[in-house]
Amino acid sequence: MIRDPDHLQDLLATTRRFVKDRWHPLEAEIEKLDHVPDALVDELRQGGYFGWSIPTEYGGLGLTTEELVMGAFEISQASVALRARVGTNTGIGSEALVADGTPEQKARWLPRMATGELTGCLALTEPDAGSEASNVKTSARKDGDSYVLNGSKCFITNAPLAHLFTVIARTDADTKGSAGLSAFIVERGTPGLSTGQPYRKMGQAASPVSDVYFSDCRVPAANLIGGVEGVGFKTVMKVLNKQRLHLAALCTGPAMRMLDLALAHTRQREQFGQPVANFQLVQAMIADCQTEIFAARSMILEAARARDRGEDVALTASMCKYFASEMCGRVADRCVQMFGGSGYVADFSPIERYYRDVRLFRLYEGTSQIHQLNIAKQVLQRHAAS
Repeated sequence: MIRDPDHLQDLLATTRRFVKDRWHPLEAEIEKLDHVPDALVDELRQGGYFGWSIPTEYGGLGLTTEELVMGAFEISQASVALRARVGTNTGIGSEALVADGTPEQKARWLPRMATGELTGCLALTEPDAGSEASNVKTSARKDGDSYVLNGSKCFITNAPLAHLFTVIARTDADTKGSAGLSAFIVERGTPGLSTGQPYRKMGQAASPVSDVYFSDCRVPAANLIGGVEGVGFKTVMKVLNKQRLHLAALCTGPAMRMLDLALAHTRQREQFGQPVANFQLVQAMIADCQTEIFAARSMILEAARARDRGEDVALTASMCKYFASEMCGRVADRCVQMFGGSGYVADFSPIERYYRDVRLFRLYEGTSQIHQLNIAKQVLQRHAAS
C-alpha cells in the first residue's frame, strides 16, 4: 500500500543520494573505526531515518509495509552498519511498542525513538533460547508495583549503545515454552541492567552486538508492554512477522549493490583483449544474480502488500526471509568470483567486506534451517486442513 507516490519517490531518491554520496565514501573508514561517527548519526536523525515505521502521531513517518521494504531496498545498498544503526528503531526495537504498547507507553517512548534521541533493541535471544525462542529463562518476579528481572541475553544488536531494551522474560515460573512469557521496556541506567563488551565479529563492523545482563533489575510494573502478563511471545511473533519482511528487503539491497560493483568491474577489466563482461561464463553469473534479485524483490513486495491488506503473512514472511538471505549469499559468492583475485583483497574493492557482512543474514531472526522447518510445517498444516 503506497499512500502518496510522489512523497515516497522523494524519500527513496533522498535515501539513494545519501547512500551514494555520504555513506559509500566513508565505508572503509567506518569499518576501521568500528563506529558510526556522531556527525553521521546526527544526519540520520535530521533525515528522519529512525522513524520510518513509527506512526505519524508519534513523530515518525508511519510507512506502510510496502513503503518500508521499498525504503529498505535503498538504505541497505551500503555496508550493514548504516541500516543497523537505524534498523532497530525501524524494526525490532520499536515494533513491540507499536504493536502492543499502551497509549501511555507509546506516548512516553515512541516520539523519542522516532527522532533517534533514543535507540532501542530487542533482548530475546539467550544461550538456550535461540532457534527455540520460547525457551527463555530470564525471570521477572512481581514484587509490589515492580518486577525484578534476573538472567542474561546474548547476540543483541545495538545493545552496547541502546537506551531502551524490549526484554522478554518469564513472569510465571511454573510454565514452559511460550506460555508465561511477558515483554518489558527496560531503560538503560536501571540498576541491575548492564551490557557486555561488543563482540569481535566476522563482519558487520560498526554494528555493535553484545550480551545483556539482569541482576535483581527492578522495573516498574508500568513498563510491562500492554499491561498484560503472559502475552510476550505473541508480541514477539507480531514483531518478527513484520521484521522478517523488512529483513528480507535488507538482504536484497546488498545483493543489488554487490552486483553493481561486479558489473562495473567486469566491464572495465580486460583479458584476452576484451572486457571480462563479454565472456559467456561471466554473463551466466550476471544473469543468475539479476534473476534471483528480481525474484526476491518480487516476493517481498507481494508479501508486504498482503500484510498491508491485513492478511496472515506468517508463511510468506518466512519464505521471503529464507529465500532472500540465501540469495544474497549466492550473489556475494558469484560477485567475488567475478572480481577474481581482487575480490579477495580489501585494498582493491569493498566486495570482500560485503561478502563477510552478508554471511550473518542466514543466521539471525531464524536460521535458514529453522525457516525451512517453519515453512514445511505450515504447508503441511494447510494441506491437512484443505
